[in-house]
Amino acid sequence: MGTNRRYGAHYDRLMDERIMQRVATTAGPLQSLSREELELDVRPVTKDPQPKRAKVWVRFGGTPLLVDATVTSWTSTAAAVQFEIAETEYRAWVWASAVREA
Repeated sequence: MGTNRRYGAHYDRLMDERIMQRVATTAGPLQSLSREELELDVRPVTKDPQPKRAKVWVRFGGTPLLVDATVTSWTSTAAAVQFEIAETEYRAWVWASAVREA
């Protein structure tokens, strides 16, 4: 049997969403940088009035996921991101190197 050429991208997206939902609910809590890692008392924080879309690597437990997210704030070394999986909103601080252009 072949693949569904007409709706292939749709079903691929649905499968990706199911995988992300499974990881988010079973792999462990969303990991975020600690206060010590962020150094917010010595690094200035920039808040964007028009947050930008990006691809971001996040971790649930020890499992990495590449998600579509919004970057809301950043420092020279880290970024605050928010994203949604299965209608649940998540927020975390990640290393700036984990953020890619959308």
